[in-house]
Amino acid sequence: MSSITTKKDLSSKQQEDLLKVLKARFEKNMSRHKDLEWAKVLAKLETSLEKLWSLNEMETTGGEPDVVGYDEKTSEYIFYDCSVETPKERRNICYDQEALESRKEFKPKESAVGMAKVMGIEILTEDQYRQLQKLGKFDLKTSSWLETPAEIRKLGGAIFADRRYDHVFVYHNGAESYYGSRGFRGSLRV
Repeated sequence: MSSITTKKDLSSKQQEDLLKVLKARFEKNMSRHKDLEWAKVLAKLETSLEKLWSLNEMETTGGEPDVVGYDEKTSEYIFYDCSVETPKERRNICYDQEALESRKEFKPKESAVGMAKVMGIEILTEDQYRQLQKLGKFDLKTSSWLETPAEIRKLGGAIFADRRYDHVFVYHNGAESYYGSRGFRGSLRV
């Protein structure tokens, strides 16, 4: 977890730099968030400093977070990792702490669930991953762990997904497995 910090605040300069990056990405990818206005997103971000810290963690680990929706019931903007491939600094990890502890040798440094928790984000569900794939073409060369249903995890498995042949595929693997091309994508509500 070398690229993730545990001090959950950003300097004024870090906040300013991150907001510039998020604004530029928002404006460049309007098809991801039709009918949403940056000024309203910005107002929400400026009053949610811990969420801004989480977005910075998403950014610094290669996630390229962007707004993908707005929940009218909770008045929250929804951000997903929108990097073309699974975030670079979140690859080569197993699914969760139990899987990490079960490995006798060649343990990865971290788990997807552990990293997400530290970052203050949620791992995408299968439905969220499919929603993301409607906004563009993601994970053409990589794959991403997905939030795994308890009944699958209880039996030692975990699920992941990718996009190949212009289709989204969801697969299973042992939760303790890890690959240089598999990471995870997160979501955050602000």
